[in-house]
Amino acid sequence: MSASGKVEAVVRIRPTARFAQDMIDLQQDGKSMTIHCSKDTRRGYINNQVLDWNFQLNKVLHNASQETVYEECARKLVTSTLDGYNGTVMAYGQTGSGKTFTMTGSTEKFEHRGIIPRSIQQLFREIADRPNSSVTVRISYLEIYNEGMYDLLSTLPGVLPVDPSTMTVSEDVTGLTHVKGLSVHTAINEEEALNLLFEGETNRIIAQHSLNKRSSRSHCIFTLYVETHSRVESNTKYTLSKLNLVDLAGSERLGKTESQGSTQTEAMYINKSLTFLEQAVIALGDNHRDHVPYRQSKLTHVLKDSIGGRCKMMLIANIWGEASQIEETLSTLRFASRMMNVPCEPAIMEHFDYMKLCQEYQKEIKNLRKELAMHDTLTNRSQISYEPLSESQIEDVKDQVKRFLSGDLDDIELVNMRQIKETFAQFRKIVNSMEEEVEERVKQNLEQERSVASAAGGKPGTAMAGEGGLVGDVDGNGFGVGVAGTGVRPNVSALVGSKRSKSRKSRDRDSTGKKSPAAPGDNGLDGDKASSPTSEGSGNRPTTPPPKNEAFEDFKKERGSEINRILNENKQILREKKRSAKELSSRVNSIKSEIDQEAAILESKQDERLEQGDYITQNGQRFIDEDEYEHLKKLKELKASYRESYEELKSTKSDVTYCEKLVDQCRQRLLTEFDSWYTESFLGPDEQTDSSVPGVRKVSRDGHVPEDEQEKFDRLQLELLMENPDSVPYYNAKMQTERRMHLTASGRQRRLKPGAIVATVRNKPPTTLIIT
Repeated sequence: MSASGKVEAVVRIRPTARFAQDMIDLQQDGKSMTIHCSKDTRRGYINNQVLDWNFQLNKVLHNASQETVYEECARKLVTSTLDGYNGTVMAYGQTGSGKTFTMTGSTEKFEHRGIIPRSIQQLFREIADRPNSSVTVRISYLEIYNEGMYDLLSTLPGVLPVDPSTMTVSEDVTGLTHVKGLSVHTAINEEEALNLLFEGETNRIIAQHSLNKRSSRSHCIFTLYVETHSRVESNTKYTLSKLNLVDLAGSERLGKTESQGSTQTEAMYINKSLTFLEQAVIALGDNHRDHVPYRQSKLTHVLKDSIGGRCKMMLIANIWGEASQIEETLSTLRFASRMMNVPCEPAIMEHFDYMKLCQEYQKEIKNLRKELAMHDTLTNRSQISYEPLSESQIEDVKDQVKRFLSGDLDDIELVNMRQIKETFAQFRKIVNSMEEEVEERVKQNLEQERSVASAAGGKPGTAMAGEGGLVGDVDGNGFGVGVAGTGVRPNVSALVGSKRSKSRKSRDRDSTGKKSPAAPGDNGLDGDKASSPTSEGSGNRPTTPPPKNEAFEDFKKERGSEINRILNENKQILREKKRSAKELSSRVNSIKSEIDQEAAILESKQDERLEQGDYITQNGQRFIDEDEYEHLKKLKELKASYRESYEELKSTKSDVTYCEKLVDQCRQRLLTEFDSWYTESFLGPDEQTDSSVPGVRKVSRDGHVPEDEQEKFDRLQLELLMENPDSVPYYNAKMQTERRMHLTASGRQRRLKPGAIVATVRNKPPTTLIIT
């Protein structure tokens, strides 16, 4: 959000060799651009067409890298999301202008990753840099295809399938929108979040288009929900913010692209939803409009709380800078200009933990009672109790009120609020009883008058009812409720019998439980024995090959001594790393225990200080004693030591993983070399034996072991990961998604309702790794 309180808009120009320099003029300030259009001769001689358009934007990115785009558009929003603000990054533009590349990037190359994976990386890094906050990250991935909503993460194991027709948009009392039926998944680290991203990308609907071979045919909203609690302050407030990363489908002109069939249907739905989005944007930018048409489409309804308002928003307008696409470029820039008129006033999304708030109130009440008791003790009022009044105390208050009303007591001594309330309650009771006595006296007088009137033969003016008594008198009539039958009374004998049966069953269970369990069988498991070699007394011939285990020992001492030495060295290094990791783990656990002890001591001292009362200096600072200061200082040092040891432990664990891979590679290389040597030394060309390792190839006679494609891929990938350690979670998540999609049932295409339009192409995980 800019300082003027409006939505920011950035233009990114797709790199092209046919850039229309004569039609697109980029200004030197990097924030404005001018479009020059040629006059359309088909309109005749009288043509008032506007030929020059000037657009003022927040930034114009031309030939910009993915990192530059992220720094300009999303880095600040990710940081503000951790601070409690809602944020939205939206990519808008025509088909083929680079929206999906901007938001998601290329999955084959780490440097070409888009805004979403970079936001995930920054989010978890900043969480690690905030040890005083407990942060929970949840993720959802929604797709809107032909005005139908789909959950892109529904193929994950454990997720119940939901009918897309039942997914609806709802709003809570605060105005925030939610999609009922959309699954939300918790991500503990960066790798798990990237797994969810790649899973959703695999399920997205794409199709071949005249402007893009892999065109996104749906709107996709990747949402990061961030819940932050303070670890230091016992505060009931916490923040619950979300970051929406929106990849809109591309708009197109059907008369220009000449789309047919399902592609035409998809384009009609896309253009319709984008038109409604633009109408909502225009209404938001108009201060005189009272109604904003959010409910015209699923896209605008879902994004109701994410466009302006209390949300920070960044629009990335992707344009294709060629002369043939100048009309679509103008439409995209007009939309960006209208979006910049939408006002927004970001606010921190604070919430309260009501359970914790009640606990705080109870604790505060307890402290206030203790403070009040101390105050009463200092003022010689120790006999005053603030607990609920007993029966004897209520009788005392009642007696004092009666004496006060009769004039025997001039003043009632008020000691606490409970006594005051009880005093007023007794006054009310006395007043009510007096009113009842007055009514009773009036009633008796009326009865006496009625009896006198009846004896006198009925004088005119006597208040009598028509055929009955006085109004309100009891007429003596009633009705009976009958006599209870024998069937409705409880059967005492049945109850006694049920109790006896229950006790009998419990005794049976006790007797059964006391029986000793049957002893398990003594069937021993025989270990696998190696086949015994030919006995030495049978007279081995020199041409007979020796057993492989003996030959392997000889091989390790002679030809394979160098590889065996490297293997043993790597094993020794691995043992040392594991021992270091174990020591660091013990150190981290020990420091954590000390931190908990110091925190408990400080909490007890704070409770004592609250009971005794805080000492405040003239500057308004709280005074603490030397002992508490030493504990605070020690706690700070322990936390610093804990962070340092924890980082060292993480580095050591990474070294252990790397050393384990080296040991496995050396062991496999040793076995491969041994198979080659054994074949050359003891077997002829027609006596080839199976390899000692499944899947290991035979080597050539010169001893060289050629690498297959998978080994080359693994070696190149290992070299790449060692050059850039930050890419490890990215590639791990990509490979896990690929393995899951190929080896589990989650790789099947999503089941849609009968009659729904289904694209013939789906995203597939990359099978090659491009290294430059």
